Amino acid sequence: MFRKSGWIWRNNAFNVTILNFAAMFFVNFVAETNTYAKSGIKVENQSAKFAFSSNDKGEYLFDTGVLRGKLRPDGKSLGLSSLIHVPSGVRLNGRYGIFSFYRIFTNNKRYGHAAWDWPSVSKLLPDGGVQVFWPGGKDHPFEITATYRLTEETTVDLETTVKAQKDLQQFEVFLASYFHESFPAPYVYANAKSQKKGKLGFMSAEKSFGNWQMFPRDKNVLQIILDGRWEKEPNPVKWVIMPYLAAPVCVRRNEGANLAMILMAPQEDCFAISTPYRGEGHYSLYLSLFGRDVKAGEKVRSRCRLVVLPKGVSKRTTVISDRQIIELYQEYIKQLDG
Repeated sequence: MFRKSGWIWRNNAFNVTILNFAAMFFVNFVAETNTYAKSGIKVENQSAKFAFSSNDKGEYLFDTGVLRGKLRPDGKSLGLSSLIHVPSGVRLNGRYGIFSFYRIFTNNKRYGHAAWDWPSVSKLLPDGGVQVFWPGGKDHPFEITATYRLTEETTVDLETTVKAQKDLQQFEVFLASYFHESFPAPYVYANAKSQKKGKLGFMSAEKSFGNWQMFPRDKNVLQIILDGRWEKEPNPVKWVIMPYLAAPVCVRRNEGANLAMILMAPQEDCFAISTPYRGEGHYSLYLSLFGRDVKAGEKVRSRCRLVVLPKGVSKRTTVISDRQIIELYQEYIKQLDG
């Protein structure tokens, strides 16, 4: 059975439309469960430990022994929520969740307020993953499918696919992650002159740089960022353009508990990373996914990963080092390429 969220469905024609989409979603379900292997990620352990389970509230629960939480609280598509680091008991997410579908854009156009407001259906997959589907509508001519999987006890993978119902110029999914206030310190892996000897490194988002900071992949994506999309209500944002990304990797640290929450994506899938300054009350990180034209009928894919790590692996190390994080990222890319 598909689980629904979003608006109250009062319009019969709309009900028929979304039920048709749900039926189409179900027909393709067996094929979709096999697409994860094509993404390059190998799920070696598909035990209950690395699987979601559903309840009668439309929620999907999980407990890997290190991470415990849920998807779709009260049947709403708000990303990973009630997220706890089990060994320490530290709360990980903020008011909203991790890997939450927020603003959706094309060239100088914003679609509604947020994708999390749109009606959606969800399904528990045979391999223990969860798939969420947003059908297209008059106000957003595209379908979005999000697949969440627990791939290790510390790791959640997200694959996003979009099918265009008409030509989409410079399409963007602005994927939001909101962290607990005990993670005030954001860092982005950047090619920054401010780094020692101009080397690659994790750049701290200090208030002196500006309130809202965006790190683009390269100069080619600046025309997407500056095309007017961020001037659209509600809550327009004036970004400070920061140094280019060394790779799409960012971190929020809880220095008291020696915990790091790491987001990463392949270069071709993420064209910018954004954050407010250290200590700002959103406690957020954002991945700008896709950043490309999509033709009518075309289906495109983007991937990203969350890793939650405790203190360093050696007895002398009390924090996760930048080097360890980059090694994790390199291993992730090898998995995708393999």
